[in-house]
Amino acid sequence: MAEKMPGRLRAEDVAVVIPALNEALRIREVVTDALAHCPRVIVVDDGSDDGTAELIADLPVTVLRHPRRMGKGASLRDGFAEALRQGAKAVATMDGDGQHSAADIPRMIDSANRHPGCVIVGARLRKRGCQPWYRRLGNDFGDWGISWACGFRMVDTQSGQRLYPAEACAMTDVPGEGFVFEAQMLISAARRLGLGVVALPVDTRYASPDHEFRKSHFRLWHDLRLITTHVVRQVIGHGQLFREYRRTRASRPVIDDPSGEFASGAPPHPSTRTG
Repeated sequence: MAEKMPGRLRAEDVAVVIPALNEALRIREVVTDALAHCPRVIVVDDGSDDGTAELIADLPVTVLRHPRRMGKGASLRDGFAEALRQGAKAVATMDGDGQHSAADIPRMIDSANRHPGCVIVGARLRKRGCQPWYRRLGNDFGDWGISWACGFRMVDTQSGQRLYPAEACAMTDVPGEGFVFEAQMLISAARRLGLGVVALPVDTRYASPDHEFRKSHFRLWHDLRLITTHVVRQVIGHGQLFREYRRTRASRPVIDDPSGEFASGAPPHPSTRTG
């Protein structure tokens, strides 16, 4: 067998972090699927009262438990810290409701090896027509604002399925709580560390007569308002609004799609590191 290239990311180098709030419906399936692709799985139970943690107590995973609900941002922070403590070189995140496919983890690792120094986002580009119109509207608006704050264009900035390099997970004092934290992680990774963001097309998984999901914790108008307010402050704080906007709009999102269905052919992101 040929030896692995030095520095090449492997499944055993990755920790899968799964924030979980009342995920009894799907959590065992989600965790079992994740273990099939990655040996290191960390579940952060955010004060669930439906027995979420008990349903995976016999599985070989790390379970962190919050005594009360603290929000997705707190769950991700704690999951990142535990992953780094365990020596992970990268962290894959996926939600506990079953809408993300663990089969995409190896694809995300391959994408990270093709695009070192980037955050990989599982972009829900396939079957997008199945997405409710209001969710598409919210996603498109989020992409516009978060791209401006990062300094380059991206797609599906609201996706919770991502692969972060360890250096991104090690950032301290990343502001924002709840779903705002995920937006800020992209902004901080771009502005503080000069990392790029690459979209990897994945299939969209929505409820159907044959596949039930719990109601989304994302409250569209409430959470979108919080994200928008936060991002606007970030954009203003970086200054030179119109120059940054023109530069952002002149770029193209980087889409890693070897099939060529969505490939943008965009060049690597320009550095946006500040400070």
